[in-house]
Amino acid sequence: MSKINISDVTMKQAGKTAGISLSFREKIELAKQLDRLGVSVIETNPIVNLKVDSLLIKSIAAAVKHSIVAVPTGLEEDSAAIAWNALKEAKHPRLQVCAPVSAVQMEYLAHKKPAAMLEALDKCIRNAKALCADVEFVADDATRADKSFLASALTCAIEAGAGTVTVCDTAGTMLPSEFSAFIASLYESVPALRDVTLGIGCSNELSMADGCAIAAIRAGAGEVKAASYCINTASVENIAKIIAAKGDSFDAESGIHITQMRRILSQIAWMFETNRSKNSPFDNGVQDNSSLYLTAHDDMSAVLKVVMQLGYDLSEEDGAKVYEAFQRIAAKKEKVGSRELDAIVASAAMQVPPTYRLDSYVINSGNTISATCHLKLLKNGLPIEGISLGDGPIDASFLAIEQIAGHHYELDDFQIQAVTEGREAMGETVVKLRSNGKLYSGRGISTDILGASILAYMNALNKIVYEEEGNA
Repeated sequence: MSKINISDVTMKQAGKTAGISLSFREKIELAKQLDRLGVSVIETNPIVNLKVDSLLIKSIAAAVKHSIVAVPTGLEEDSAAIAWNALKEAKHPRLQVCAPVSAVQMEYLAHKKPAAMLEALDKCIRNAKALCADVEFVADDATRADKSFLASALTCAIEAGAGTVTVCDTAGTMLPSEFSAFIASLYESVPALRDVTLGIGCSNELSMADGCAIAAIRAGAGEVKAASYCINTASVENIAKIIAAKGDSFDAESGIHITQMRRILSQIAWMFETNRSKNSPFDNGVQDNSSLYLTAHDDMSAVLKVVMQLGYDLSEEDGAKVYEAFQRIAAKKEKVGSRELDAIVASAAMQVPPTYRLDSYVINSGNTISATCHLKLLKNGLPIEGISLGDGPIDASFLAIEQIAGHHYELDDFQIQAVTEGREAMGETVVKLRSNGKLYSGRGISTDILGASILAYMNALNKIVYEEEGNA
């Protein structure tokens, strides 16, 4: 029985769909969930912003244990090298060379004639193959391409070293029977396809993507592009269910964990459908069920590996400070969890002179009024005030700080815990902000939990300002 690879394109498709935007942390969490689901390939967005996108791919590569992580490259000469530099630490890396093959898209998107396109494909795929053993060629708009040119492009890709070649019905105009015949014709015109994996991708323009995908599998396709949260393409859930129920009849199986599928897909859907209020600074819908923990027996490399999994990119000096602080706490406790490690990073790493200091704050809140915060900070000794509404007192406080700073940073996480007991108990908060893809954490302690929250946010903000404005 042959295994059908499910290549999840949710992250990539979400970036192309208006109204759907995932935060940095949500993209990492999505990749983790897809890895648990058992998809064969997780496709990321291409690298556009070198710093942010490269850091995201490095974070995903570190988080994914079993699935292939595939990063698209363009036809530019240095595109493969840039993608590989971000991807190379992945356990199962793949570079995708994506190019249009229909006459219209070649002319208007790639600005190339057929001969120039074949030359570019040969060069780009060979460059990618020299860096990465697993290379995929994705032929966009293949169903509208000239048949002889498509055959030439696929042959060129295989000869250049592509182990997977994928043809896409970008327009989504084919019926299942037509798509099946199209796949069969490719095997006839390009015999070398039998030596590689043939992948397919279908738009769901006619609500036929699932049917076309199954028809293609029956015709010999070995890999299917689908989405775990459907966005105008085939559905991971539907494809997996059909293969599980009827795969014996066409000698196919998938690696999807059917028993866990409903739970994982519901978590992914919750992440996409979380209502993001304009009166809240919180950006993501990630359910934190982290069970990471360390003990006093873990060495520095193990601790820093977990720190990296949490999303931090520390310097060598800060890494040493974090490990030293970890050792002091681990000597007193049996286990040190991920939340405690967040607090250690916040208090030990990148301690900087404060640009912003808290002067005063007044917060009004209740069950019959909108929360408001009037905040006064000192920036380099000069007073600045901000007033903001929020969905709650903490929301209002953080939005007032954003107003003063003049910038919205992705609020990656917010944690509260008691440090002491009793009526005058001290509360500790940890705020994790993300700027240009990099994670910064701040810590605040006070008998007033709102004050502790403001201090933690400002602590993280000061680190961002120090590093970004200091290096400007």
